[in-house]
Amino acid sequence: MAGSRRSAGTLARQMREFRGLMSGRIPIIFLAGLLIVTVACTNKKVNNPIANIDSKQPDKVLFDRAMDAMKHNRFDVARITLQTLINTYPDSEFIARAKLAVADSWYAEGGSTSLAQAEVEYKDFITFFPNMPEAAEAQLKIANIHYQEMEKPDRDYTHAVRAEEEYRSLIQQFPDSKLVPEAKQRLREVQEVIAEREFRVGRFYYLRQSYPAAIARLRSLVDKYPLYSRADEALYLLGQSYESEVTMLRARGKMDEAAKSRMIEDFTKRAADAYSRILTRYPMMDRADDAKARLQALHLPVPRPTKAAVAQNKAEEEGRRTTPMYKQVMGTFNKHPDVAPSAKTGEPTLVDPPMSSATEVAQQANRAMVGNASGSMGNNSVSVEAVGRGAPPLDQPAPRSDVTPSISAAGPPSTSAATPAASSDANQPKPNVAADPNELKPNVASDGGQAMPAPQQVNEIQAGGSGQAAAGDGKDADSSSSQTQDDSSSSSSKHKKKKGLRKVVPF
Repeated sequence: MAGSRRSAGTLARQMREFRGLMSGRIPIIFLAGLLIVTVACTNKKVNNPIANIDSKQPDKVLFDRAMDAMKHNRFDVARITLQTLINTYPDSEFIARAKLAVADSWYAEGGSTSLAQAEVEYKDFITFFPNMPEAAEAQLKIANIHYQEMEKPDRDYTHAVRAEEEYRSLIQQFPDSKLVPEAKQRLREVQEVIAEREFRVGRFYYLRQSYPAAIARLRSLVDKYPLYSRADEALYLLGQSYESEVTMLRARGKMDEAAKSRMIEDFTKRAADAYSRILTRYPMMDRADDAKARLQALHLPVPRPTKAAVAQNKAEEEGRRTTPMYKQVMGTFNKHPDVAPSAKTGEPTLVDPPMSSATEVAQQANRAMVGNASGSMGNNSVSVEAVGRGAPPLDQPAPRSDVTPSISAAGPPSTSAATPAASSDANQPKPNVAADPNELKPNVASDGGQAMPAPQQVNEIQAGGSGQAAAGDGKDADSSSSQTQDDSSSSSSKHKKKKGLRKVVPF
């Protein structure tokens, strides 16, 4: 009995505690139910046409899809999506980025055809958006396309020349871009490859003893690419070419000695200039000692480099790298050139200096032969000294061009006009004047006899169609003979033609 009472008391106590808890949680339960009803009411379907459309803009969605496709190397899908964006939303803020992304898709895909299409797309972007910061990036990628296609110096150099042009365009058109340092370094590497090609061509001409062609190539090389890793070798070979010309001149026998000495002096001076340039511009390179020895052998002064030139050349040499032997062996089977010897400091050439040619070298030698090595006759001009008669005296008429003045040894030429009779006869002797060898002489026989008859006039009408002479007395014949002699002494063709015609007397 006692146990049952305790169980009933415990149950009653638990019931009281449950009622207390329920009485405190009723408001919470009521609020939870109200919230459930409210949410149910909001999920009720209404007639809203844009209720199921994402909050993002459709052009942004297309752009994001294209970028995602490019990350997974689905370049054709990316280009189709970007082209849809460009055609559907021409006023979108993503147009510029979409056009650049199309070019990037071709660039990332690789291959000669894809890179060529990428270059076209990048150029279109620069044309439509030249003031955007991405324009410099597009120009850099155009240059990088040709840089990737660049071949060795002994092969096709078309892409190397194109890469040089594109890097120069970037540096000149976008000088404030952060990509300029990268473009300058790539330009140094490209110019190293082009300079190596020019050096090989010049050395080939030198070995073939075609010295004017070798001089033209080597001189253009050292003027255009001063950062070339073998510029000292090119200058030394240039000096050797000039000295070889001197050797050939001394071995030539049939030549004027004065002209030969002038040409030898000019070639020796140019060889000394090439050797001196090695010592003043590249004093830390291998050919400096050889250039000094050649100047001493020519008995010419040896210049000394400045501290600035030494520091500059030392910085250029320290930045160059040497290609390991195994890479040189593997490079034999590689299409792309080795750009490790290129300089890492210094300003690359942005504007080409005037180039030399073999014809110009030969013309310089000819000017040196005639004693004009300085180039004063380079314009091929001819000077004419005019001997004037001086101003006429006061109260005297101006001299006439059709009057031959009388020259006297006692004074200046006379300005008095000659008589018309004297001036009209060109065969009259002129006092104190040497005979002109080009002067026309009359038809006089060589034995001093009578004047030779005048040639038959082509427009003279002959009398008598059957070859017989026209009828007339002796007086008419004498008159005709005198007229023929007058025709020979006349200088006017019109007067001669009039007197040559004779009137035909009918029978």
